[in-house]
Amino acid sequence: MSLPRHLKAQRRQSARGVRELTVAELREELHAVQTGLQILFAFLLGLAFTGRFTQLNGFEVGVYIATLLLTVITTAIIATPIALHRRMGSSGATPSFVPIAAHLAKTGMACLALALNGSVLLVTDFVLGLPAALGITCVTLLIFTGLWFLLPRALRPTKINRRAESGQPSAASRNFKEPHKH
Repeated sequence: MSLPRHLKAQRRQSARGVRELTVAELREELHAVQTGLQILFAFLLGLAFTGRFTQLNGFEVGVYIATLLLTVITTAIIATPIALHRRMGSSGATPSFVPIAAHLAKTGMACLALALNGSVLLVTDFVLGLPAALGITCVTLLIFTGLWFLLPRALRPTKINRRAESGQPSAASRNFKEPHKH
């Protein structure tokens, strides 16, 4: 059975409204992250021009360069959905845009976690030495992994929970047949 034309139009409008809301929320979140990235990048750029930068050993210079490049790459990844949406205008809320932007945001957050931990490694190695720096960086990396990646996964509703919330029967309940009463 096919839906009447006016109901199909309402469904399309509703889906477009949800997409536009999702795009707006995603852009807002990415703008907030972008500000933090700019601060980190400014810190890293300024660090190279301090008098103590020449005191870094080869390992620390390598961590510095890797962290600087990770910050630049993260900025490019995080800014891509914003640039795409601006370039595409109001048509930026296409069905393909949201999953692409969400994937870029997840990838950017992973790169950001690495860049921030690279900064922690660099500073703690310079101040406390490599053994302490590795221990501290492992702890901060575990914190990021837990809070940014494992916790959202644990809180994500399962298919069964989504069906229950939407009022749809689960596969098990659809296959269950009530016994006949005599």
